[in-house]
Amino acid sequence: MSTTSAGSGRVAAAPDGELVTSRRGFFWVGTERVRHPAGLVPRGPMFVAWEAPEHVTRPYPLVLVHGGGGQGTDWMGTPDGRSGWSTMLVRSGHVVYVVDRPGHGRSPYHPDVLGAMGPPFSYERAKEIFAPDSHASPHTQWPGSRDLDDPLFDQVLAPTGPMPADMAAAHRLDADRLVQLLERVGPAVLVTHSAGAPGGWLAADARPDLVVALLALEPIGPPFLRLPDGGSLLPWGLTAAPPAFDPPAADPSELAVGSHRLPGLARVPIGVFSAGASPFDAFAGDVAEFLRAAGCRAEWVRLADHGVPGNGHAVMFERNSAEALAVLVRWLDELIAQQR
Repeated sequence: MSTTSAGSGRVAAAPDGELVTSRRGFFWVGTERVRHPAGLVPRGPMFVAWEAPEHVTRPYPLVLVHGGGGQGTDWMGTPDGRSGWSTMLVRSGHVVYVVDRPGHGRSPYHPDVLGAMGPPFSYERAKEIFAPDSHASPHTQWPGSRDLDDPLFDQVLAPTGPMPADMAAAHRLDADRLVQLLERVGPAVLVTHSAGAPGGWLAADARPDLVVALLALEPIGPPFLRLPDGGSLLPWGLTAAPPAFDPPAADPSELAVGSHRLPGLARVPIGVFSAGASPFDAFAGDVAEFLRAAGCRAEWVRLADHGVPGNGHAVMFERNSAEALAVLVRWLDELIAQQR
C-alpha cells in the first residue's frame, strides 16, 4: 500500500522495504539536571538509537549526526520510503549509532531550559537548500519534483524543527553530548551532515583518541560564515564556539588562516565530502583548506569525481543514495587498511 504524490512522488505508507535482521535499542546521554520553577528537570539530553547486524564485520561503529533542524530519521530512511544509510550500513556489517542532537527530534526542547528558539524551518528554505531552481540542470538525483506542492516536501519538513538561537551554546552542547557518547561506546567514526558538522569538529578536537575518523558530508560553511545582517554564524572558522587553538585565542579577531593550529583535531583523519550539484560544493574545498592550514589531515572528496554525479545537499535522500554512500565507505575502508 502506498500514496502517490502530485509531483513525481511515491511516498511509502506501509512497511514494504527490505527485511533486515539486526539487534537494536536506544538510550540517552547527557542527562544533566537543572533547577526550574517546575522542579528538577533534565537539560539537553541526546537521544541515541543503536543498531547492530547479526554478524558485525566492520572494526569500528559509526555515529551518524544529522544536520540543521532535522533529526536522526534523516539517516534511517528517505522521504520517498527507501532504505536510509543507517540500514545500508547495518546490512553491510557496521554497528551504527544514530543521534538526535539536543533539542531536536526525540531530544526534547524547552526554551526555559535550552534558551530561545530560532525561526521555524520553512518549505521555501527547504527548497532553497535541498532543491534550488538555480541548480536544477545538474541536480538530477532529487527524488521528487521541485514544486512545493509535491508531498515529498511534507516528508522532508515534518521531522524538522527550529535551531537554537544561540549557536555557540548549541555547538558546545552538541560536542559535549557526542563526547559522552564516544566515552560510552569507545573509538568510533563520526559522520556528520551540514549543520551537524560543528559539533563533530568540537567533539573530535576534544577527544581525538575516541574518533577513528571524521567524515563531514556537506559541512556548513564557508569558514567564518557571516549572516546577511553582518553577524557571524561561524566566528571561529568552522564553529560558533571555540575549539582548542594553539596558540590560544581569546577572541575570533585574533585568528588568521594558518596562524593557529588545532592540535587535537589534527590527530583525526578527516574527509570533507561534497555533492557536485549542491550549493555547498562551492565552499567545501575552502573548509578542507582551513583545516589543512590548522595542521589537520583533511581531504576534499567530491562525489562527482568518484562517479556519483547529480547530487544536491541532501545526498542521503536522493535517488542514488546507495552509490553515494559507497564512496564514503570506500574512503573509510582504505583509511582503516592504511592504519593497520
